[in-house]
Parts: sequence; C-alpha cells; structure tokens
Amino acid sequence: MANYLLNQTQQDYYNGNDHGNYQFVSLDNIINQFVIAYVGEDKIIPKVKRADVAFHAQRALAELSFDTFKSCKAQEITLSPSLQMTLPQDYVNYTKISWVDTAGVKHPLYPTNKTSNPSSNPLQDSDGDFKLQAVGTLVISTNTVALDSEYKDILIGMLVTGPYIPSGTVVGATSNFGGITTISMQDASGTDVNPLIPGTATSIGNDGNILTFTKTNGSLLLPQKSSFIVENLSWNLTDYKITGTASELADIEIGMIVSHDDFPIGTTVTNVYTTTVVLDQLPVLGSAAVPSGGEITFVSPDLKDTDTWSNYKSGTPSENQDDYQDDTYWKMNGNRYGLEPQHAQANGSFYIDCQSGKIYFSSNISGKTVILDYISDSLGTDEEMQVHKFAEEAMYKWILYGILSTRANVQEYVVRRFKKERFAAIRTAKLRLSNIKLEEITQILRGKSKQIKH
Repeated sequence: MANYLLNQTQQDYYNGNDHGNYQFVSLDNIINQFVIAYVGEDKIIPKVKRADVAFHAQRALAELSFDTFKSCKAQEITLSPSLQMTLPQDYVNYTKISWVDTAGVKHPLYPTNKTSNPSSNPLQDSDGDFKLQAVGTLVISTNTVALDSEYKDILIGMLVTGPYIPSGTVVGATSNFGGITTISMQDASGTDVNPLIPGTATSIGNDGNILTFTKTNGSLLLPQKSSFIVENLSWNLTDYKITGTASELADIEIGMIVSHDDFPIGTTVTNVYTTTVVLDQLPVLGSAAVPSGGEITFVSPDLKDTDTWSNYKSGTPSENQDDYQDDTYWKMNGNRYGLEPQHAQANGSFYIDCQSGKIYFSSNISGKTVILDYISDSLGTDEEMQVHKFAEEAMYKWILYGILSTRANVQEYVVRRFKKERFAAIRTAKLRLSNIKLEEITQILRGKSKQIKH
C-alpha cells in the first residue's frame, strides 16, 4: 500500500502543479492492489490473467464515470455567428450547458424538443423528384453541350444521361458565360463523346433534350453550402498556385473543391492569400498552361444548411419577442395560467445533433461565452484513468463481480453475493461523492420558514 504514502515534501507539493491529486488512485494501482488482495491461493479468485482484471477495471471506470463520479470536465467557447459548437473529443453526455454574463454568473440553457437538424435535403426538381436536370442543345459532331441556364451544382465527373447520349458519358469540363453553363462530354478514359443516334455511329443534328446529371456512386445529389465560378484566372503546369484578382478570390476558402478538367477530381484549396490560391495537386498530364482568362468552379465541401436549421437560427426566440418593463413580460401579465415550466425561461435553448457532432444554439446566444459541462468515460488518456478514493471499494467489488460472473463453474449464490456487494459499494460511493454538508443543507432549509406574502 505504499502508493498511499506521501513521497514529496509540502514545499515540493505547493511548488509543483499536481495539486489535489491525493484524493485519487490511479487505475494501474487499482489493478495491482486488486491482484494482491483478491487473487491467489486460498482467495476468492485462485488465478486470473492481468488482462482480464484490466478489462473489467476499465469497464468499471467507464460505467462509474457516467453516474457516480463527479464530472469535472468543462469547455468554454465564444459562440460564433454560426451558432454551432463542436462536441469535445471525449464527450459522452452533458451535465449542463450555460452562458456566462459579465459578472461571471452562469445562466443555464435548456434543450428544445421542438426542432432538430435532419439530414441535408437532396436536390429536387419542380415536381419534387430527386433529380438534377437541364435542357441541353446537342450539336452534330461536337462534345460540347450548351445548357438552358447556369448550373453551379453540375461538377466534373458526374454521369450524363439522356436521349442520344452514349452510356457511361461523364462531364469532362464546365464553363459559364452570360448565365449559361456549357459542358464537355467524355468517357471514363477522357476521350471526347459526341451525341449519337441509338444503334448507329451517326451524330445527330441540332436538338434540345433533357439531360440528367447523377453521381457516379449512385448517391443523391446534396446541395453544397456554396459554390463560386471565378473567371480571369491563370496557372501553369509546374506550380500549385492559381492567380487572379483579390476581389474575385475574396469568397474562396481553404478546403474548397476545385472543379475543372485540367485538375484531378478531388483537388482542394490549401491556402488563399491576396491574389493567389494554393492547391494540393498539380494540373493533370496533357493539359496546357493557362496564361489568362481561365475559369474554375470552387465548391464548398460542407453541405448547405437544412431549411429546419436555417429557420431556427434566423428566427427570434420567444423570450426576445415581448416588450418588457421592470422585468415584467407584458404578454405574461395576468396570463400566467397554463404556463409550461419548460418554456418559462429567457436564457435561450439548444439541441444536439449526434450525427454531425455539434450543438446548435438559438440566435440570442450569438457572441456569448458558452460553457459545456460534460462527462466522459475517463479512458481518454492515462492522466484521466484515476479513481476517487471514495469509490475505490466500488471498483474492487465491480471487478470482482465482473470476473466471477463470466467464469464457468462458479456457484450462482457466490455471483449473487458479490452482485449485492457491488450494488452496496456503488451506493456508498454515490453518497460520499454527493458531498452533502449538514451546514449547507441547514442554511438552505432556513428558507422554508420564510413567510410568503400574497
């Protein structure tokens, strides 16, 4: 039990950074002490692998972290206008989310169950079908097709299907001028494809046809958050840079995808400064340098906000819609009957989207300091894998029950005995860790004797 002994002087303790750690026992020490106390000849467990003890110890630590140990983890951010907060890396669940005023006082936020952030709405046509279609003018003996409007969602590599379009045709290049998008058609090998009369090798004459554009993997087209067609660009074949004017490149951001037949599919922007955009890939072999007048479509990798989230973040919360004077909400004046307690607060609201791993806040929280108090499983790092001494006995009982309950030829009454002991030890740990002080309870209960005036 030497791990309980202090091995540093008081001066060293106060000069160091490991303050308050005496209240904890490391998980490694828990495992070692369990093996010493419970494993061996004439003991409850004659023989066990250390790996088994470590597994049940980690399971015990994780489970006790959820509802027995005190949560000391918190993250503070200044909420940006996006009204989104990314969940911490080791997040499991929250205990409290609040914003802080100028006096440092926390104002709790409450979850809303009246909205959510569904998956992104796929592109739909006027009939509600999940299709991206355009009317294209097919020209004899040419692979270029002028469409009826500008389509920023048509990207290089998409499949093109329609009358007179050979199977396997893809978009090889796109260009935009005067509000019209023009595409070039190619096959998978990059060879130009001309429209043909079915069953023949004959090109058709001038004609307008409905063309459908789909992804090569068959998934639905999801609208991207933003896309920009930038003209008057230049680049060469040996440099990762594209140059233009500062005003034209103002909307280009790091991470955007480049859609152009001179660059490999998936090329992304790695840096943007003044008149230069830096890419992560060079132009493809066989392409030519563009000294001026080049045109590239830059597409955001993020999906467009759903209508549900857009409406929620742009709407004025109900707590901000009432004129008030002297902290009295006029719409509530004389009309408090039937008020739902879950909505009787003016701090703001939030909801958590587990799929995107983000917290979404109401608009009245923008710019405020937000604190997320949360719990983890305590297995993220070696420094976290420690147990408060109030719960040390609960750890031993949990490991003991876990090992015995998974072994063959163990009497059922023995398993039930240690299951009860585990339950009792956890209950004792919860009471100790609840940190109830008699003086504090007494001070709170003094408020019950106050006279309430009506």
